[in-house]
Amino acid sequence: MTIGLSGVTGHLGSRVRELLPDTGQPLVLLARTPAKVTAGPRDEVRACDFADLEGATRALSGVETLLMVSAAEAADRLDQHRAFVRAAADAGVRHVVYTSFQGAALLCTFTLGRDHWATEQAIRESGMAFTFLRDSFYADFLPLMAQDGVIRGPAGNGRVAAVAREDVAAVAAVVLADPRSHAGATYDLTGPEALTLSEAAATIEEVTGRPTRFVDETLPEAYASRASYAAPDWQVEAWVSTYTAIAAGEVATVSDAVPRLTGRPATSLRDLLTGAQPGQPGNR
Repeated sequence: MTIGLSGVTGHLGSRVRELLPDTGQPLVLLARTPAKVTAGPRDEVRACDFADLEGATRALSGVETLLMVSAAEAADRLDQHRAFVRAAADAGVRHVVYTSFQGAALLCTFTLGRDHWATEQAIRESGMAFTFLRDSFYADFLPLMAQDGVIRGPAGNGRVAAVAREDVAAVAAVVLADPRSHAGATYDLTGPEALTLSEAAATIEEVTGRPTRFVDETLPEAYASRASYAAPDWQVEAWVSTYTAIAAGEVATVSDAVPRLTGRPATSLRDLLTGAQPGQPGNR
């Protein structure tokens, strides 16, 4: 079984590559810039651009199982995804493992979650087998949301069951190693708890020692505070809807998928910040 991995120059795809057991199966590493990838003994690096239908079809030749890591945020990301799904089907890929979003739905609050839902539909309609990994917001990103020690956004008292990127990679590696056992499955991937952003800020401050607090903005305040970035409208909507999705409760559900599939507890925000390994003595 030949496994193809996209996103190998990013955090998630590169970590999945490291976690996949070496069973003699060839790995096809797909990258827009192949020069950034160092190939190992079992690796074949191929140039691949999601938006290039013909080029992606060639790059996917011989790949049976594909990890499709969602493309970088862009105005045309959904178009890129649809082209890549078509390329995979045309190339004869049998199974796609796609990194989606926990609240993905046609009219979900998080605007980029709608793109994930549409990508899922394209994969369903392609005829290929699939497994959807619906990640919550990344716990790794929570500390980065604090600008000058303040997390600002209209999240209210909503909760987010943020997932560690390492846990997503671990689940993806499990699924890729035995895709048939996960065909047709949709897994919500979350952390072990759902935190308000006030609670997250308190944990960040306690563990790191950096003063951190949450300020609940109104919608007008949220748009105003982001105006200085001069970002396009679609991106501002995505930024603001990250918080309104939390306020709406659309990412608050804690799933057991990570411990069930990996055999170890999901990583808490505290353990992520301290570097503790889940399931080890002394972890909370």
